[in-house]
Amino acid sequence: MRRSLLKELRLSNNIGNIHSIETCGTVDGPGIRFVVFTQGCPMRCLYCHNPDSWEYIPKYQMTVEEILNKYNGVKEFCTGGITVTGGEPLVQIDFVTELFKEAAKTGVHTTLDTSGILFDKNNTTKMDELIKYTKLVMLDIKHINEDEHKRLTGHSNKAVLDFAKYLSEKQIPVWIRHVVVPGITYNEKYLKELGEFIGTLKNVKALDTLPYHNMAIPKYKNLGIDYPLKDTKPLSKEEAINARNIILEGYKNLKVNI
Repeated sequence: MRRSLLKELRLSNNIGNIHSIETCGTVDGPGIRFVVFTQGCPMRCLYCHNPDSWEYIPKYQMTVEEILNKYNGVKEFCTGGITVTGGEPLVQIDFVTELFKEAAKTGVHTTLDTSGILFDKNNTTKMDELIKYTKLVMLDIKHINEDEHKRLTGHSNKAVLDFAKYLSEKQIPVWIRHVVVPGITYNEKYLKELGEFIGTLKNVKALDTLPYHNMAIPKYKNLGIDYPLKDTKPLSKEEAINARNIILEGYKNLKVNI
C-alpha cells in the first residue's frame, strides 16, 4: 500500500502532500519564514515531535501555485523566505524542486530542512536539479555513530554523511542541526566525533544544538502510539551549551591537526 501511495503522490511534480503550513516561523532558517511541512518520512526517530507526519497517506494536497499564493499573502511578514521541512521533504523531491524553482523566479530565499536520509551518492540527478534553486540546507545529523544512528532512527547514517559531503563539494551553504538527548547523543565522545566530521566540511555556516524536550508526549497519546523516551528528562539549556562547546572543540581539534 505504501508503494502505491508514493506512486500516487509522485504523479505530478506540481502537487505536494502537505502536513501543515506555518507562517512567521522563527527557527527554520534566517529571518521570519513561511514553513511548509511535508507529509511522509521513512525514519522513526525516538524523539520525533511530529509522529503524525510519518505516514504517506495523503492529507492536504496543494499545488505549487496554491502554496506560493498563500506565501504571497503573508510575504510582508515572512521576510526570510520559504522553508520546506517534514516529515522528510526529499520523499517529494520533484515537488520541492518545482516549488523552489518557481519561488526562485521572484527572488524568494529557499531553505531545505532535511535529514538527507534519502540521498543516493550514485544517482544525484534529481538532487543536482534541486540544489540549483536551494539557497540553504538545514541538515539534521541525528547521530554521528552509525550503530547508534540505527538505534535512534531505524536507519544507517551513511546517506546522511554522504549528503553532507556532497553539499560541501557543491558549496551549498549548510546549517548543521543536532538534537542533544540525555543518554543518547549527550555523550562527549560522540559530540567530539561530530565536531571532527563537521570540520571536514567547507560550507557550514551555523551549528544549532537543540535540547531534547518531551512536549510531544500528549500527541503520541492522542495517536495511540507509545512514546519511547517517556522516562528521558529534557535537556537543560546549560547542557545544550556544553554540548555545543564539545562539538566545537572537536571541530577546532580537527582543523588544527589538518
